[in-house]
Amino acid sequence: AFAFAQQRIAQVGPQNVEDFSLGNPSVPAPQAVRDAALALFQDLDPVRLHGYTPAQGDAAVRAALAADLNRRFHTNYSGDALYLTCGAAGALCCVLSALGCPGDEFLTFAPYFPEYQVFVESAGGTLVPVPARLEDFQMDLEALAQAITPKTKAVLINTPNNPTGRLIPHDLLLEILQRCRRTGTRLVLDECFLPLSDGAGLGMSRWMSEYLFLLRAFTKSYAVPGLRLGYGLTSDRRLQEALDRAGPPWSVSVPAQAAGIAAFQECPNWPEEARNFLAKERPRLTEALRALGLTVTEGQANYLLFRAEHITDLKERLLERGVLIRSCANYHGLGPDYYRVCVRLESDNQRLLAALQEVL
Repeated sequence: AFAFAQQRIAQVGPQNVEDFSLGNPSVPAPQAVRDAALALFQDLDPVRLHGYTPAQGDAAVRAALAADLNRRFHTNYSGDALYLTCGAAGALCCVLSALGCPGDEFLTFAPYFPEYQVFVESAGGTLVPVPARLEDFQMDLEALAQAITPKTKAVLINTPNNPTGRLIPHDLLLEILQRCRRTGTRLVLDECFLPLSDGAGLGMSRWMSEYLFLLRAFTKSYAVPGLRLGYGLTSDRRLQEALDRAGPPWSVSVPAQAAGIAAFQECPNWPEEARNFLAKERPRLTEALRALGLTVTEGQANYLLFRAEHITDLKERLLERGVLIRSCANYHGLGPDYYRVCVRLESDNQRLLAALQEVL
C-alpha cells in the first residue's frame, strides 16, 4: 500500500491524494519534539550528531525511558530491560532472530499483520495462524492451546489487532501468558498501537516475566513515524544478551533518540489528547460508513476494518477520485472485499465519505 501510494502521489501530486491506507499523522508532531530535533542539529557537535550509538541505544536514553515507564505503570525497570530499535518493526525482527531457529514455529491469531509472516520467515521460522472467532474477531484460547507443540517458540500477537482494531481483553492476555508459561513458550506482544486505543491504561508492562517480550513505538503515539523509534522490553537477561547478538550493530540514530526523550518528557499528555480526538471521531466515521451500507468492525484503535460485500475493486475505484484505502485481501482469513482505513481529521474523513458515496 505504501509503495502504491507513493507511486500515485508522484503521478498526480500529493495535494491530489488522500492516503487512508496508513496511520500517517494528520497533525504535526508535538512542538517540543520538533524543537528538540532542530536544537540537536543546531547545537550538538556534528561528530556526535552523525556518530554511532550503541546497538541497544544510548544508555541515558534507555534509563530515562525506563524511569518514565516506572512512573506511569508503578514498575521497577532499569535501562537494561529496554532495547531501542528502528521502530517496533526493528524490535520484532531482532527478537524473532534472537529466539528463532530453522524449523521453529511462531503462532499468531488470524487475521494478522501480513509483515509478521515476512519477519518470521526471514528469521528461519514458520508462522502458524490460529483462526479467531469470525463473529467478533476475538481469540479462541482453546484453539491456541491445541496449536502449541514442542516446535512452538513463541506466540506473536498484537493489541489492538491489525487490521480489526479489536483490543484483546486484559484477562485473556493474562490467561495467554499463563498458558505460555506452562508450556515454556514466549509471548511476543505488539503494543505499538495501544497508546492510541481505548485500552491504553491496560498495557502488560506491569506483568512482565521472562516469558513476555513487549514491542512498543513512538511512531504512532507521537506522530513521528518517519523518525523510526521503537523498543523491546524484557526482564530476561538471557534474551537481552541474545538481542545484542541478533540485532544490527547500530540501529537507532541520535536524532531519533533525542526526539523520543523530548516526546515523553515534554509532551506526556500528547497520546491522551490523540485518544480523546479518536474517541470522538472514530464513532462518527463508523456510523457514517455503516450508513453507506458497509459492515464495520467495532474497532478501538486509530483505524477501522470494514467489508464492502462483493465489491473487490473498491480501492481502485476510490483511487480514481484521489482517495487511497488499504485492501485487506492479503490478510489471512479475510476476503478481497475487506478494507481498512485510518481515522483522520473530520475534514479528511468527509472527503473519504464523499468518494465512497460516489462509488457506492
